[in-house]
Amino acid sequence: MNQMHHVSNLYYIPEQAQLASWLCENSVADKAFFCNSGAEANEAAIKLARKYASTVSDRQLTDPIIITAHSSFHGRTLAAISATGQSKYHEGFQYGNEMVPGFVFTDYNDSDSLKKLVAELNETPADLAKAGRKRGVAAILLEPLQGEGGIRPGTKEFFQTARSLMDDCDGLLMCDEVQVGMGRSGTLWGHEQLDVVPDVFTSAKALGGGVPIGAMMARGKASTTFAPGDHASTYGGNPLACAAGLAVAEQLSDPALLQNVRDRGAQLTAGLEKLQEKYPNVLGEVRGWGLLKGVETVGGIGAGDLVGLAMKEGLLLVPAGATVVRFVPPLIVTKEEVDEALDMFKKAIINKVAADSGASP
Repeated sequence: MNQMHHVSNLYYIPEQAQLASWLCENSVADKAFFCNSGAEANEAAIKLARKYASTVSDRQLTDPIIITAHSSFHGRTLAAISATGQSKYHEGFQYGNEMVPGFVFTDYNDSDSLKKLVAELNETPADLAKAGRKRGVAAILLEPLQGEGGIRPGTKEFFQTARSLMDDCDGLLMCDEVQVGMGRSGTLWGHEQLDVVPDVFTSAKALGGGVPIGAMMARGKASTTFAPGDHASTYGGNPLACAAGLAVAEQLSDPALLQNVRDRGAQLTAGLEKLQEKYPNVLGEVRGWGLLKGVETVGGIGAGDLVGLAMKEGLLLVPAGATVVRFVPPLIVTKEEVDEALDMFKKAIINKVAADSGASP
């Protein structure tokens, strides 16, 4: 290593500034905060939303609520897992049977339910008002496409409803782009698929190409909410991680890469749909964006069953819940490699059918 890989954020770090500039120039963001993971990026967003609602917004909320979705996943730190709308991740981490307060869940892609919930939460209950407190929705935090929740893409109507609701009450629309961002959807950011502009969005995973890094980006008043000392990360934005991020940025700046994601994603969808047609008692709906695809399993077959059999064929997959097999190939995957993966998956299906019937494959 020919130069220092860690420098305190008290000092100017050229690589950090360059990566922040690239992120802002290639998104709606005005500023970026760097950390080390997606969970940390979402923690930063949660803190920002609370401070915005209590000190920046004219509402001056004492009880700021963040709405997230059922079946969501936002990380494994205590606040991020509290924001996660899956009770299985809460087990063993509660205090008095409760997680970190201030999070309320809504049904994903259900605009009417979201409207009713925001209206309800923007009313302060009498007991809180009597104590001099004020409740309201500080933010809505959503994944543009739910990953752990079963590869479920958001709808434009739902996200644009969320945007309108937050505009009406001076709240923040925040997008968790940790899994779907950085080109995986076929556009640089997942929210671009939904024609919506968030106030805050987070990134990690692909941002460093395998080197730990996370980022929270913000625009407008949200970008100036934190004052010096409000939030920090010892290793966030270090030269090594940001150099890796800049190398990733260079690759993503080539339009051919995102075109490959779209082309190979279409190829993968077509191949999975053909397998679904051939094995309707094994596979159900195929869904997703770009190179983040999921296929449902049916007939009591667990996703883990097919994932295990695919591994024996040399194909690495991962479940997205109990009944969805998730495909997350590299963005540089080739046409030939997608065909090979589909063939391996077909063999896994054949072996599963044979095992269930007691026949030889």
